[in-house]
Order: sequence, then C-alpha cells, then structure tokens
Amino acid sequence: MTLRIGRIAYLNVAPYFHYLHEEGFTGEIVAGVPSELNAMLAEGIIDACPSSSYEYALHSDDYFLLPGHSISSIGPVHSVLLFTPGPLHTLMGSEIAITGESATSINLLKILLKEFCGIDDVSFKVPNGEVEELLSNGQSALLIGDRALSAAKDCPPGLQITDLGALWYHFTGMPFVFALGILRREAVTKSPEEIRKLAKQLHESRNHAFANLSEMSIQLSEKTGFTAEQLEAYWRGMSYDLSDGHIEGLRLYFTLCHKHGLLEKVPDFHFFPAM
Repeated sequence: MTLRIGRIAYLNVAPYFHYLHEEGFTGEIVAGVPSELNAMLAEGIIDACPSSSYEYALHSDDYFLLPGHSISSIGPVHSVLLFTPGPLHTLMGSEIAITGESATSINLLKILLKEFCGIDDVSFKVPNGEVEELLSNGQSALLIGDRALSAAKDCPPGLQITDLGALWYHFTGMPFVFALGILRREAVTKSPEEIRKLAKQLHESRNHAFANLSEMSIQLSEKTGFTAEQLEAYWRGMSYDLSDGHIEGLRLYFTLCHKHGLLEKVPDFHFFPAM
C-alpha cells in the first residue's frame, strides 16, 4: 500500500516535510488548508496527516494518534491572530470575519472569549471577499497560518493584534495543541509497517530540520516573502512535541469545547505504538 499523507499548506509544518523524502518517504503528499485535509481524512481520501486537533475530537473512533508529534505553542504562536479595532472587551455584540480554514482555531477563539473573557455575544462569518481586505476597514478578523504572519507584518494602523496561543497560555499556563499526527484506522490495519516507517521518517525529518534550521530557512525564505531570520525564529518558537503537558492542555481544550456545546463528548486518546 502506498500511503497518501496530507500536508497543511502552512510554513509551520516545514520541519516535518522539508526533508521527508530524503528520509525515505516514497508515498504521495497532498497539500491543503486544515479544513480541506480534515475532510479528506474523514472520507479516507488520505491515510495520515498532521491535522486539526478538533478533527481528531470529532472522529476519534476513526483515528489513531502518532505519539510524540504535534504542532503546538507554549505561549505565542504568531500565526493564529485576532485583529480588532479595540480591546477585547469591546467585541461584545460584534461580528468577526473568519476564513473557515481551521475549526480548531475558531473554536479556541470562542472558548477564550466565552470562558475567560466573559464575551458571549459575538458572531462569526466567512465573508464573500478576502478577510484581509476587511482589516483596512477596521473589521475584526481571525487569520491563521501564513496569512496571519503576513497580515501582522502589514497590519493597518489602529488595529490590535491578539495572539491566541499567548492568550490561552495566559489563562491556563498550558500548551495549546493546534494539530496532531492523525492516522486513519484503516491505514493502520492494512499497512502497520508502512505507518511505522512514516512515524520514523517524520521524526527523522523533524530532527534533520532542526539540525539544519538556518539552511532550511535560507532555502524557504526565497519562496515565502519572509527573511531567513524571521522563519528560523518562527520555527524555534513553535513546539512540535506531544508531552504529558501537551495532552493535558488538549484535554482541557476538549473539555471546554464540550462545556460550550462545540463537542458532543470529550474524546479518548488512542495512540498508535509507532516505535
């Protein structure tokens, strides 16, 4: 069986994928934003993906998790950003523009506003045009991934930027897990050895990346519009582990999603014995 794996089309996954072929992966890589890849995972179009933690919670009985891997923040994440024309308390009764690319980040924002900021009268809308166009008109908006990084560089004067990773850490003192290494159960059943190889290749690719981060940053800066220094600082500021602390932060997120009607139940954690 040839594995088909998803690659989120954001810079934050580069440490997993930049050297993946060099580490022996010969399967197919399918790129997309988190919402697209979540749908592909749910439908069985792809076998594995570093994908949305909220997607795992929705369909946990269909998945296994790769131990030790995540895309997380312990404090600022720099690429999940809320842009507002004033302080957060002024959001009551307002509308926030969203891209619809990541349910994990949208639900994180809902929890932060409701649970910790006492703001429960906010609506969310995917606009017809680009969210970035609304920022110049003072519209509140949530951007994620590379679009958030770019918008922060060119933020219109007067807008306040709130980093959701930093706000979660401020209130909880815990990491926030945006994405997990998710495996389709069918793929594990059909090709356990291929999945074990993939787990090893992802681990080695990530280690290769961080051992050569300056070189990788220079290579990718030419294609991204960010300097090598900006890219290296961004990756060094992320957390790619999945420790007990990460799991506890994720469990709290799922518990709060359930409390606020965003999940029917708090999922169990099913790990694939990868190594």
